[in-house]
Amino acid sequence: MQITQVAIYPVKSLGGIALDAAELGPRGLEWDRRWMVVDEAGRFVTQRQLPGMARIRVRLEDAALVLEHPEAAPLSVPLAPRERPRRRVEIFKDRCPGLDEGESAAGWLTEVLGRVRQQGLRLVRFPEAHRRAVEPDHLRAGERAHTGFADGYPLLVANQASLDALNAVLRGKGLDPVPMERFRPNLVVAANEAFAEDGWESLAAEGGRYRLGLRKPCKRCQIPTVDQLSGEIPRPGEPLQTLIEMKTQPQLKGGYFGQNAILLAGEGEMLRVGDRLSAS
Repeated sequence: MQITQVAIYPVKSLGGIALDAAELGPRGLEWDRRWMVVDEAGRFVTQRQLPGMARIRVRLEDAALVLEHPEAAPLSVPLAPRERPRRRVEIFKDRCPGLDEGESAAGWLTEVLGRVRQQGLRLVRFPEAHRRAVEPDHLRAGERAHTGFADGYPLLVANQASLDALNAVLRGKGLDPVPMERFRPNLVVAANEAFAEDGWESLAAEGGRYRLGLRKPCKRCQIPTVDQLSGEIPRPGEPLQTLIEMKTQPQLKGGYFGQNAILLAGEGEMLRVGDRLSAS
């Protein structure tokens, strides 16, 4: 089994960056979900509220995070640590600190995306010193993990065979297939069996360089209905409705695709496209 795709999403719910390799850290892949868009009350904002967020392309340069939108000049945000106001932000039920990237970033986001809940938008960065713990309910005895601004886990693993199975059902219903980008995974593996990942406990790189623990099936919201290039919803409800009908997690309600994962061993190692993995 091999890794076929690696991706990071530096700003939660904005465009992703496909990579050949990424460094594994305690919060997942380097630079993944290090920034987040919030409203003026500090509540997180995603494609659930503003599907057009998908249209913002993201680049990482040597010294800057660069956001691009077809209707505005690029926004450049320095990567280097600097003094920034701290804001209390909310992501689901978690409350944690965020470092406000300032009025220029706030004005740019509000200009290209509009307002949500009658409020403007701001860009916040995850503080390096903060530890946002992963929910303990699905961890094994003695395990601890933390994440940045991801929904709840530092890594999301998807299986190409599972997408192929989903697309086969969509085609059978006369619907267009969907690309893997709709599910925004960090790594995609090529396994022989669809939804085999739902039975894996861990994934280990050849030679034992790193090991990932798969800890919770990923329940999907409406974000996979959003075209990640146009920011539009081509067919409301799909492919989420088809996933629900497929009952990939028959004991649970909802549509599931992919597995949330934590890093068990290998901090500082490089995760690469082409890495051979073994599942247990």
